[in-house]
Amino acid sequence: MSPSIDAHNRNDDRFENLRQELRRGSLPLAVLAALRTEHYGYTLRKTLADHGMAIDEGTLYPLLRRLETQGLLASQWREEDKRNKRFYRLSPDGKLILKQLLIEWKSIHTSLEDIF
Repeated sequence: MSPSIDAHNRNDDRFENLRQELRRGSLPLAVLAALRTEHYGYTLRKTLADHGMAIDEGTLYPLLRRLETQGLLASQWREEDKRNKRFYRLSPDGKLILKQLLIEWKSIHTSLEDIF
């Protein structure tokens, strides 16, 4: 492999690692915001993907469990289309935290725009 191809591959790897880190930090905010409307796992994944925040099941469901354990989400099993599905929604604490996180995100966004 030539040195320029090798350097290009290293840059691609670094970019991908940093991109994933950036997305990972944004996913809890995206999930909380999307859950202002009740969803079950599949419809939540679809909603996020439709807005450019694709997430795989192996990332989404542990995140949902963690947010619920933290008291930010409430869930309920219900039958729909003859199947049991777990529906998630923001808890009262989740609504408060989402509001605070959105203020923080807007502040970070403004700061980054100033830096750029």
